[in-house]
Amino acid sequence: MRPGAIGAWSFATLIVLTTAACGGGGEAAGPATTGVTSGGDGGAGGASSSSVSGGDGGHGGYAETGDAVPCEVDGRKGLCLDVADCFGMYAPATGHCPGVASVQCCTEIPAGKCDPLEMPNPNQWLVESPGSGGCLPGMIAVEGFCIDQYEASLVWADGGDFSPFFNPGVDDVRAVSILGAVPQAYIDQIQAMSACMASGKRLCTDAEWLRACQGPKDTPYPYGNVLEPGVCNDARAVHPAVEYYGTTDSSIFSHLDNACLNQLFDSLDPAGARFGCETADGAFDMMGNVHEWTADPAGTFRGGYYVDTVKNGSGCLYATKAHNTSYWDDSTGFRCCADLP
Repeated sequence: MRPGAIGAWSFATLIVLTTAACGGGGEAAGPATTGVTSGGDGGAGGASSSSVSGGDGGHGGYAETGDAVPCEVDGRKGLCLDVADCFGMYAPATGHCPGVASVQCCTEIPAGKCDPLEMPNPNQWLVESPGSGGCLPGMIAVEGFCIDQYEASLVWADGGDFSPFFNPGVDDVRAVSILGAVPQAYIDQIQAMSACMASGKRLCTDAEWLRACQGPKDTPYPYGNVLEPGVCNDARAVHPAVEYYGTTDSSIFSHLDNACLNQLFDSLDPAGARFGCETADGAFDMMGNVHEWTADPAGTFRGGYYVDTVKNGSGCLYATKAHNTSYWDDSTGFRCCADLP
């Protein structure tokens, strides 16, 4: 069996039909309404009044504090909790609880919305195109090297597609570059490097990445010298975590592992969806969509993502260097390079 083959449920789901506490290693506990405290490996959880359940992956709910005030939002019953303890399939709402502003009514997100524990596979049946210029499949030639034409997605090394909304952990996956595929986010540099190597490729050096994005004329944007808003997926008006959790409290930014963030409307684009976001050599989405890890051993990802392409530099010059190589969130992706044959 593949390790973690069921992603957020790669460890056994815990179901405890008592009032004993359960779970471990989570960022927050799961929901409980009878004095039961619940949680799960990596922060997952879920419970009714008579049971507690959880799985790994950081997709928790809300925590029973022992004296939490009941509340209600649009007919949905919840508890008044600090927003830091309300995440995953649960969201806080202001104006329903007494006390400080950070204590809000935590209720389950209405049915029909994204479930962060589900593992949709939007890339099923998609395949790489042959490479051009003598390059490997999915790649194009750029002045002395090859680069993925599209931001990378993952497939199992022995076949089958991987859900792009989950961190691959130590799973045996490899990188592919496919038009129309939802790019892999939620990945750190070490994992991205391994996925490239499994496909006979490697992460791009910073110099290669910049050359591919800026083209032979060294332009600041993939398409030229002047910013054209919306040509790339570069400026979502509201951060997806703010939309999903319904608050601007800073605590939500510790839950950027949530698989639902990149599934919201007007968030992550399929690779190559914006035809104008093309470099002079024919690579797509090097500005915006997802950040792209380079091979910098200190940890660098480039190009910005769908919320921001300006704070750490403009367009191709955007570079984030504040994290180490094991960092990942909903915005971190990659593409591969290779030597010309």
